[in-house]
Amino acid sequence: MQILVTGAAGKVGQALLAKLPTAFPTATIRALLHHRDLAPQPGLTTLKGSLSDRATAEAAVAGCSHVVHLATCKEVPDDVMDVTVKGLFWLLEAWRNNPLARRFVLIGGDAAVGHFLYPHDGPVTETTPHRAYPGCYALSKVLEEVMLSQFGQQYDLDWTCLRAPWIMEKDDFRASLSFGPDRFGGLDWAALAGPDRSAEAIRTGAIPLLQDHDGQPLKRNFVHVSDLVSAICAALTAPAARQRLYNIAMDEPVDYAEVARILAQTRGLPSIPVRSGYHSTWLSNARARSELGWRPAYDTHRLVTESWAFARAPDDPRRVWYPG
Repeated sequence: MQILVTGAAGKVGQALLAKLPTAFPTATIRALLHHRDLAPQPGLTTLKGSLSDRATAEAAVAGCSHVVHLATCKEVPDDVMDVTVKGLFWLLEAWRNNPLARRFVLIGGDAAVGHFLYPHDGPVTETTPHRAYPGCYALSKVLEEVMLSQFGQQYDLDWTCLRAPWIMEKDDFRASLSFGPDRFGGLDWAALAGPDRSAEAIRTGAIPLLQDHDGQPLKRNFVHVSDLVSAICAALTAPAARQRLYNIAMDEPVDYAEVARILAQTRGLPSIPVRSGYHSTWLSNARARSELGWRPAYDTHRLVTESWAFARAPDDPRRVWYPG
């Protein structure tokens, strides 16, 4: 078993590389890297290049029995079609001609179904229609899922797609709720709340209590990186995962009112209601629980409390590698 991991130097890639030797002790691993490097690891070889180059994709796939495709591009219109869309095409072209090919695992995203940008009649399942929101990233997520399933149809490829929401680790969730300059991703709370309320939030340490378009506490989906990694390991070899799409998320979405209650009780932090035009969503993980036997270890309480307890080391600065 030789596993190719693309985007291996990213958040999910590094966590996966740390887990694979335990999950598959006899496997060898090839990491495809673009800008970043990795520390040496037993059983790991690396290859550098861009997936926009067909020769790189072919070299990456050669000799591999399994692929975990993590490499992507966010809101970068100049690159997204070459890297995300054409890159996947070159990988799949090489994969279908690879005599050792067994399973191709794509890590998708809930951007393909619009996550909280659009209203949903009920839980978002694997049969919910694609609904890309404005921008190139969501469009690329739709195109990835469609391309993968159609290659499976055309060439009888064994594929699995794991559709993940926002992936959390360390103190990511705490930083996502900051009104200050250390805010990491997500919504611009200062712009939504206005300068006076934002200044008050910074002074008191308040967190935003996000509300939907009707003024009700919003519910949004997340997954911890360790839970996504455990799902990847399950999907690599599970017979039921052949040509299947799975939502990989927490059992319930994060309710911002519950977040406010937890932090008031455990940290004494106040909250400030912040109205938005977004919609609560529930990314149902029922299929993954049933067919893969997968269970997420993180719920809202654990996500919140561990994020606030995490102390980031001086040599571990937060870096944003791509916009969006």
